[in-house]
Formats: sequence, C-alpha cells, structure tokens
Amino acid sequence: MIAPVVLNPLVFEGEVGGAWLRGRLSEAARSVWAKHDRKSDGWLPLWRHLADSGAVAGRLWDAWVPFQVRAVVADCLPEGIEDARRLVVWLATTHDVGKATPAFACQVDSLADKMRDVGLGMPSRQRLSDRRLAPHGLAGQVLLREWLVERGWPRSVTLPFSIVAGGHHGVPPTNAGIRELNVHPDLLWSPGCESAWRGVQKEILDACAVMCGVEGRLDDWRRVKLSQSAQVVLTGVVIVADWIASNSDLFPYFPDGLNVSGKERVEAAWRGLALPVPWRAAETDIDVEELFFSRFDLPADACVRPVQTRAVEVARGMSAPGLMVIEAPMGEGKTEAALAVAEVFAARSGAGGVFVALPTMATGNAMFPRMLRWLRRVPDADGAALRSVMLAHSKAALNEDFGELVRAGRRAVAGVEVDGGQAEWRALDDRHVWSAELVAHQWLHGRKKAMLASFVVGTIDQLLFMGLKSRHLALRHLALAGKVVVIDEAHAYDTYMNSYLDRVLSWLGVYGVPVVVLSATLPAQRRRELAEAYAGPGAADLAKVGKTTGYPLLTAIEPARPPVVEEAAASGRRTDVWAEPLSDDLGALAERLEYELAGGGCALVVRNTVGRVLETAQFLRARFPTVTITVAHARFVDLDRAGNDAELLRLFGPPGRDAGERPGKHIVVASQVAEQSLDIDFDLLVTDLCPVDLLLQRMGRLHRHERGERQCERPERVRVARCLVTGADWDAVPVEPVKGSQRVYGRHALLRSAGVLELYLSGTAATGHVVRLPEDISRVVQAAYGTGPVGPTAWQDAMEHAHKEHVVRQQMLRGKASDFQINAVGRPGRALIGWVDAGVGDADDTRAGRAQVRDSRESLEVLVVQRLADGTVRTLPWLGKNGGRELPTEAVPPGDLARTVAACGLRLPFQFSIPDVLDRAIGELEADCVLAWQSKDSHWLAGELILMLDENCRTRLAGFDLLYTPADGLEVTNAR
Repeated sequence: MIAPVVLNPLVFEGEVGGAWLRGRLSEAARSVWAKHDRKSDGWLPLWRHLADSGAVAGRLWDAWVPFQVRAVVADCLPEGIEDARRLVVWLATTHDVGKATPAFACQVDSLADKMRDVGLGMPSRQRLSDRRLAPHGLAGQVLLREWLVERGWPRSVTLPFSIVAGGHHGVPPTNAGIRELNVHPDLLWSPGCESAWRGVQKEILDACAVMCGVEGRLDDWRRVKLSQSAQVVLTGVVIVADWIASNSDLFPYFPDGLNVSGKERVEAAWRGLALPVPWRAAETDIDVEELFFSRFDLPADACVRPVQTRAVEVARGMSAPGLMVIEAPMGEGKTEAALAVAEVFAARSGAGGVFVALPTMATGNAMFPRMLRWLRRVPDADGAALRSVMLAHSKAALNEDFGELVRAGRRAVAGVEVDGGQAEWRALDDRHVWSAELVAHQWLHGRKKAMLASFVVGTIDQLLFMGLKSRHLALRHLALAGKVVVIDEAHAYDTYMNSYLDRVLSWLGVYGVPVVVLSATLPAQRRRELAEAYAGPGAADLAKVGKTTGYPLLTAIEPARPPVVEEAAASGRRTDVWAEPLSDDLGALAERLEYELAGGGCALVVRNTVGRVLETAQFLRARFPTVTITVAHARFVDLDRAGNDAELLRLFGPPGRDAGERPGKHIVVASQVAEQSLDIDFDLLVTDLCPVDLLLQRMGRLHRHERGERQCERPERVRVARCLVTGADWDAVPVEPVKGSQRVYGRHALLRSAGVLELYLSGTAATGHVVRLPEDISRVVQAAYGTGPVGPTAWQDAMEHAHKEHVVRQQMLRGKASDFQINAVGRPGRALIGWVDAGVGDADDTRAGRAQVRDSRESLEVLVVQRLADGTVRTLPWLGKNGGRELPTEAVPPGDLARTVAACGLRLPFQFSIPDVLDRAIGELEADCVLAWQSKDSHWLAGELILMLDENCRTRLAGFDLLYTPADGLEVTNAR
C-alpha cells in the first residue's frame, strides 16, 4: 500500500499567498489585470488570480491528485515529491504571467487606462491588430523562458517547464507560433515603455518564485530533463487549477472580493467545490475466495473460478503493477477478475480510481450498475466514503442509475459563504456492511471533465481519444494517468481502432498506469502487439507472449522483468457445440427451425446486417404465424432498445432470474447486438458466417447455463447444443459469403473463418462436428488469425488474393489512423511543442467525434416523434406514461417530456452516411425543425435533429421511405 507523504511546510500555502504577493509588488505591477466581467464591470488583478491559482493547485495536489500521478512528476526531480509539489504550485502561480503584456492588457479600455496611468503605456486595442499573435499562454511561455535564461538556465532546458504556461488553454504552442511572436516584440513590451513592462514582468516572476518556495531550487532544476509525461500531467493540473480559480462564484471578482483574506477566500472556495478525494485502495491479503464473496453478488453455493483466483494471485506476485491480459471463456467471470485485480493494482500503484472501457454505449450501460455494486463494497484505506462516479458517453444523462447519482451530487457552486460549513451529502442505502457513498459530482460534468471522476464507465472511444490530437488533451491524460484502466472485449476492435489503442497503451505504460485487458477470443499476435505497445522499446523479450496458445491464459507484463505467461486451470464448465452448414435460403432455414423446435425451444438467429434481420423475421412470421418471433438490432430508438435488452434478459436470462418466464417456443432474430455482454441463453443457434472469434462469442449464447441435469429441462431435440452456420454459398469454391457480410467484415476474415470451421462443418475434425468450448477456442482463433494455410487446397489461390487485398487495406487504415494521432512518447527533456498541431479541435463524444477514432463515416442520429395530420406533435404512443403526450411547438417542452424525446434517439443506417444523401437529409431535417426547441433553455433538445413520423409511423427522407414500429424498429426502402 502507498504510504501517505508528509510534506515539510512550504513558504507558499495559499492562506497568506495573496496578501504576501500584493505586498511585494509595486503599484504598476498591482495594476495589471487578469479577469473582467463586462456585465458587472467587476475585475480581478493579476496578482490575485495568480495567488488563487497557486493555492488551488496546492490543494489539488495534496488532496485530489492521485499518488500515481504525483509520482510521474516526482520521478523527474532531485527532491522527489516535495520538489514536485513546489513545481506544480509555481507553474500554476505563474501560468498567466503573459497577461502582463500590451497584447492582453489593451482589451479593456478602463483597465488599460489605469495601467497607462502608472507608466505601462500601450497602444489602443484597435492599433494592436496583430495581437492574436501573442495569446497570453504563448506570451507567458516566452516571458518565463526569458526569466529562466537570465537566471543561468540553458535555453533548451527552459522549454519543457515553460510549455505548461503555453499550453494551459488546451493547445501547446507550435514552433511557427513562437517564431511569429519573436518578430513582434512590441506585443510583449510596448516601444518607449519597454523597461517598465520588463520590470513589472520580472517583478511578478521574482515574487512568485519566492512565494512558492522555488527560489532555492532553480539551480538544481536547470539540470532536470523533464519527461513529456510529466509535462502533460503538470499542464493538466494547471488547467484544472485555472478553471477553478477562474470561477467567479468560488473566487469573487473585485470589488466584492477585495476585503476577503487569502486564507478565507481559498478555504471558502474549496468548501464550496467539495471535490471528493481520490480512492486509496487498501492492500489486503485476505483469501481470494473471501475477497470475491465480499466484493461481488455471488450465490452462496458458487465457486470462485480458477482463472479468477490465479489473476489475483499473479497480480499480488508482481513486483510492480503493469499490464495483465486475461483470456477466458464467455461467462467465466472475467469482469469480476478484472475488478479484483484493479483493487490489487491500485493499492500498489497509488491509482485513485478505475476506468472501464467497453465497445458500445449499451455494454457501458450494462456495466455501470455492476461497477456501482462493486464500489459500495470496496473499502478505502483512509476510510473516505465519498467517491465521484461517472458514466462517460453521450447519452449518459438518460441512464437511470447514473441519473440517481447526478441527483445525489447536484448542488450549486454559487454564493459560497466564507464561513459556510461542509457540504452534506445524501447517503445511498446499501445492505452491505461497508458502503461507499457515490455521487456524480456536479463540477465534473461535461465532456472535458467527466473523465476526471475517480470511477468511470465509458465507451472505448473515451480511451482512444487519449491518442487523438485535440484540445485539452492534457486533461484526458491527467484523468487516465491516475487510474487503473480495464479494457473489455479487446478482440472487438479493428485495425484502425487498434492503431489508436496501441498508441494509448504506449502512453499508459510510460505513466505507469496499470491496465487489465479482457477477451474470450484474442489472437496471439494481437496479444503480443498489446504487450509491446505497453512495454515500449527496450522491454524484455516478449516473443513467448505471441507464441503461447494455452487457454484460459494470463499474461502479465511489468517493468524490467520477463513476462509471465501462464495457463490457468479450466473451471470445468464446458459446452460441446454441434456445428454444421446451412444453406442461405429462407425456406431451408424455416424447415430446419420447424424440425428442431417441433417439441418447443428457444432459437437465436444472428444476421450480420439489419436488412437480413428484418427480411428473415418477416419470412418466418409468415411461415410460423403461431410462434412468437421478435427482433433485436441497433436500429431502434434508445428507449425501445433498452426495453428489448431487458426483455431478452427476462425471457432468456440465467436460471433463477427468469422465474418461469422462459417461453415454450420462441425465435429471436438479431444482429450483432446479441453477440456480447448480454447473459442470454438459447437452445438453438443459427448464425451468419462471421470472423471466427465473433462466431465463438455467438456460440457463447448457446446452452450458456445448465438447465437441469444434462440439460434435461430443455426440449428433447435441443438438448444437444447445435449451431447452424449460414450466410454463405457452401457449394462455391471457395465458400462465398453473402455480400452484406463481406461489406461488414471483409472477405479475408470471412474466408479464414470458413477455413478453420470447415473441418467441423464437414465432420472431418478429430471431434467430428463438435466444437468444444472452451477447449477449442484458442486453437480455432489462433489458426484463423495466424499465417498458415487453412481450408481445402482448392480454396488457397482465392484466399491468397483476399489476403493481399486485406494487407493493402490494413496499411491504408494504419495510415489513415495516423493522420490525427499524437506522437509516441518523446525522450526526456523534449518539450511538447506542437503536440496537438494540425489536430481535430475538440474531441466530441458525438457520431462525428467517434468517427475520428473509428473507421466509420459520420452517421446521422435523430430524435423521433410523431406529427399527426392536424399538426399536433406528440411523443411515440407506446412509451409508457409519457407515450402519446402532446408536445408544445411554440415553447420548450416540460422537462419530463423533453427527456422522453431525448431518449428516443435513433441512428440512421449506412445509406444516410453517403455524403450527398447525408447533406440532403440534414437539409430536410433542419428545414422541418421546431425553432422553439432550439432555445438555449432547451437542455435536452437544442441542437438535435428531429425526425417527424406521421400517424402511421412513416415518413420520407432524402429519397428514402422510412417506417418505424416498436416491434421491428426502423425499416428503410428506396422511395417509389
């Protein structure tokens, strides 16, 4: 466990900083302004804002920044953690010194006049038309560099320190920007008043150095090569400190804030903010079985799985936390193993929280309550019970579990009383002995701050954004550098996304962030790539990481030690799946279903495209009018999709949960949404040919749970787990997958999958038609993703051609992914100049934003309502208590109705991502918008595109006919 660090008192503690600084400055230096409110004409002098920022940075460093982050900076400095605190406080205190320049000061005439009156002459704002060349961050960087050079620092050493000031508004300066400013010195020092300006700037920096206790450390620091990772987290902390110190509710402007002492001002603001402290995991050596039963909702007769036990034991045996890859079958408890390992890692590394990354918003929503249940049972070494929790995706506000935490954390950061007491928080009930209080803290809301919460569940995009050149990237790095990161479903990402993931892992490795990667079906080569990305150049030999094929498998990578690659014992859970091909003919499918389900049973038919889902369901309903046939895919409005998932779990969930609800005969036709993260169990599986790792995931929904001894509670014909593979012409040479599947997955992956399955489908495998789960998982996956030939000899020429096309596409994707990707971590002492140059701007969690880290076109998302013939607009009629409610069109809808509309988001299909169609559709939707709903007061609806269905739930958009039903979702056809 990381011991708390007790710091020697420093000169600057924030309580006296403001008054001390003001007393050391001349009248001219005191006249420099930093903040101005045009509405109230209130203002803040620079000396006060600098003292506020430094005080906040000190509080953040001591009480909020996890030890794991502090160590990144401390490792660079001769006096370690004490030097690190001095440095961060000093950098925060000096970050806005660039405001003491004509380019900034001229912007408010009344305040500029006061500065002119005391000798700081400057042209008017109109005459300084090129002042954009001297943004105050860049100006501050230049001034700080010059000040350090005057103190004997080599110019090359100054840049990694001063870049923090240069980048505190989210984008570190570029070399081009520095050169432009160098040829415009009048923006820093007005001609004729240069000595006065230089004197004030030096006066401020001199005083800040003394106040922050760094005066005596500068000689030692000039020999320091500050790492890029340290530069990033220092910038992140300074950004947070600046944002907090710039909040006028917390730090009032003059004249209201004039007579409050520095100590009272800082203490009142800190109480008002009330940031939860980071988690400090308690290292424990309790028995692994006891650990699992105390942390998770396990049945009394459950057994901890061998892979879970070994994962914790291996984590405890590592000399330092690093990367752990857990490969185990579906339903083996990998998530629980990851959280248990995260607790061990956090106690050892000083991590202050956990981030769990999942493939989709739906899987994130499913994970969030599991995270909350775990958190309420996990103790804190300090006994702290308040923890900040966040669900990080674009529709988090619609999640009920998250909404409850938001209500618990809702409190206004305004009107803070100087003598106010501590904030009171409502405790959440929990039946467990130790219960943490969880809140979605108000200040941490928003796309740039959400990841700063201690415990976060989000989509993989939130992690991949760490590798994307974007504004305020340092904040995302700060957030993740202090956590344990868990990456679920690691096999689910393509080459484009993996390129980002590898770059992110390389930074996480440098930060010393513990990472746990989970997969049921991970190719060995991909395992090695993950390890190499995390370990970085110069790591121990990782060859065996990519050669081991055992299963279940644990791989552990730690600094300066050989990797641990260990096969875990099997749990004894096993399913033998009979596999055979099925013609891609709907009549043949219906005949086979009729035979297999003659005595009853529940069948899952998985198609690779929504079009095939709807076509199949329509055909089967006509063929079996008395059988319930439902569909599940992503083309439902959010509320309907959530209801579909809940219904799948209710009908087909584990024994005991369904409590007799399981139907006697039922067919579900689904897309890939049934592939992962839903604990559903079917008697029979029919699936389109897909990449073999995904096909095995689909098999994991077949006989997932024991239903009576030897499955005796299942209908007799489906007591043998049977998987029928369709979606291809099996008589072709080689097999010919349907066009829709090739568009989704590519021909190469499908042919490799068919090649390794051919032995089973033909019955010529050693086990005949039987695929043994889990024994065959690794062998099949490694063969499919390996380089050796698979499939019949007659297929090889076509497969080689598909492979060449695949290699070309992979190279293209890697090149495309690199366009906006940050560089690998540079050598120590190299400054972050141009770190996010030529980037994407802000990294938004929108369809367009996610397309930046996924190989996908931007697709349209709309909110769906109905407009009747008389012009009445209403919510969709089947949506429970708010269904069929009239919506005002001349005003913003009431909150509950607006939220219902917002929960009816629908992603339009690929046809609407074609550029011309996309533009046309946006134009038609914008022309049909409800202007009142675009008001700034419309929190839920402003900026959204609204799709108006008629009373028959039909409409036309961009040349396509659209029909929406709660049973089948959205159907799209070409307009007639």
